[in-house]
Amino acid sequence: MSTFDWFGKWNIYNPSKVAVEEYETRRTLTYGQVHQLGSYLAQWLMEDKKLSKGDRIAVLAENCLEYVALFAAAQKTGLILVPLNYRLTARETDFLISDSSPSMVIYDEKYSDKLRDSDHFKRIDHTATLTEFSQFCQDFLSGKNTAEFENISFDENHPLFIIYTSGTTAFPKGSVYTHKMLLWNALNTEIRLDITSEDRSINCAPPFHTGSWNVLMTPFFLHGAYTLLMRSFNADAILEAIEKENMTIFWGVPTMLKMMSDSPVFEKARLESMRYIIVGGEAMPIPLIELWHNRKIAIRQGYGLTEVGPNVTSLNHSDAIRKQGSIGTPNFFYEVKLVDEKGEEQKGAATGELLLKGPNVTPGYWNNPEATRVTIKDGWFHTGDRVRRDEEGFLFVVDRIKNMYISGGENVYPAEVEYLLRQHPQIDQAVITGVPDPKWGETGKAFIVLKKDGQLSKEETWEYCRKNLAKYKTPGHIVFLDEMPKNDAGKIDRKKLKDF
Repeated sequence: MSTFDWFGKWNIYNPSKVAVEEYETRRTLTYGQVHQLGSYLAQWLMEDKKLSKGDRIAVLAENCLEYVALFAAAQKTGLILVPLNYRLTARETDFLISDSSPSMVIYDEKYSDKLRDSDHFKRIDHTATLTEFSQFCQDFLSGKNTAEFENISFDENHPLFIIYTSGTTAFPKGSVYTHKMLLWNALNTEIRLDITSEDRSINCAPPFHTGSWNVLMTPFFLHGAYTLLMRSFNADAILEAIEKENMTIFWGVPTMLKMMSDSPVFEKARLESMRYIIVGGEAMPIPLIELWHNRKIAIRQGYGLTEVGPNVTSLNHSDAIRKQGSIGTPNFFYEVKLVDEKGEEQKGAATGELLLKGPNVTPGYWNNPEATRVTIKDGWFHTGDRVRRDEEGFLFVVDRIKNMYISGGENVYPAEVEYLLRQHPQIDQAVITGVPDPKWGETGKAFIVLKKDGQLSKEETWEYCRKNLAKYKTPGHIVFLDEMPKNDAGKIDRKKLKDF
């Protein structure tokens, strides 16, 4: 049996253990059922559909059991899964299909409008609606059938996923995610989070995002734990599920945690089963951490990228307040260094661009050698994040290097200004972007969301900044918003803010 075939192993160890359950339908798959269904799909895809190792299967659908079955089949066959972002436009979807050139597309009918005018979709050999594919899987399971499949041999560096990242380029880049990356990310995660086979979690992140697969779900699959799949984030439903399903670990971004704490369910829900909540994507404000700590829920902040893990660092919950704003220390199997603008390594307490090396690093971007060459140099992945390391070795993200702007010849990192603005008692959220300025070259533009019933004028905001910041860091423009635009991962969308 291939060592990549995790469900094949669990079929031997504990086949009756439930691996995954759908929240909306309450359908379940045990580890044994995932193995059997994965073997059946592997046989069907390779023998009936004549697909070969390395062929791509694109999926345009929300979280569902069928996705997990396809993942199991990919581990057995060397087929490559391409999760498509159902929030994109038809034009953007057409690009993903063109770039990945799948041999098969499985799609939820409610997203068929994104495929209707796609010339590349029309040329694909094999297509199926999610309803058709789901029924095909259900017929096999209902008949209590078994399937035998001799796993295909492939190298550990063989791709398992192509996960598209938006970034700042004109089109998304397809990050190649290999079987080796999957294993070492799972090991990193399990070691730092003390995952056991008795752990239980909710996965509500969209499947086109690496967080959905690789923050907790695939480490849970390696360890034989339980995952409850939700099609989308719902604060009330998650709080209720934590109580009723005795969840032990949850992963989300700060925006999600804030929405959960604002829910009327928050104060009533019994959350004693939770060991901790993992937070990533951006720094979580201290008042929000303290709010969850008051409910006896520990918060573990971390840092990650699609191309490198994604679970790169972790801050132990015991340091959540002492090391406020820190992303923690590197996970077990990483080499880390900080470099200055000249590429020279900065030792000890220092600030520089974060570079990463290890078995978790992507071999590159699909069909994009130029992006690969720019990002990976001498085996080191250049994150594009400016990071500070303190005297104890804890890391703090200063800002994205690409977010930096130059005002009057001085570098300005928006995160510093944003942090100051968030300390104001009337301000809930703040984002700074650089915009052209006829005198200084660039200046800051502050987008601010006030707290509920908060009142603050532009002049009062400028006065506050001038008292606490160097003049060149004080934003030249201020815009008050009712809410911040969000991207697919639930993070604040800086690109959309440029349209305001």
